Amino acid sequence: MNFVSLRVITDDVARLVAFYERVTGTPAAWSAPEFAELRTESGTLAIAGSRTVALFGEGTARAAANHSVITEFRVGDVDAEHRRLAAHGCTFVQEPTTMPWGNRSLLLRDPDGNLVNLFTPVTEDAVRRQERPAPQAGSV
Repeated sequence: MNFVSLRVITDDVARLVAFYERVTGTPAAWSAPEFAELRTESGTLAIAGSRTVALFGEGTARAAANHSVITEFRVGDVDAEHRRLAAHGCTFVQEPTTMPWGNRSLLLRDPDGNLVNLFTPVTEDAVRRQERPAPQAGSV
């Protein structure tokens, strides 16, 4: 099995897509006015409008209601990202901090209030944990 994407439901797709494009430097691929994806080398962040929820069953998801998931992006230099985003007026939940598990992390919120962590592994153990094995033949 291979993790492919995380989908965020929002009432304002264009606003959320613009935020993540600015943060990641990755342009979105739009499939419909209510659905866009930011595709990275290791996974995809999908952003869908609230009207799409009915396709899965009414009430299955609710925009701007997340209090348990932190979307994380590994970056080359978290301190440089902090400077870049501060120049764009971003406000931060936590300034760059080296965590006990060896990542230097920067925490902010997207326009819907979802937590976003940008991090750089800075210890040997943290770097090693970020290495991913190649997918096995026949794996999904």
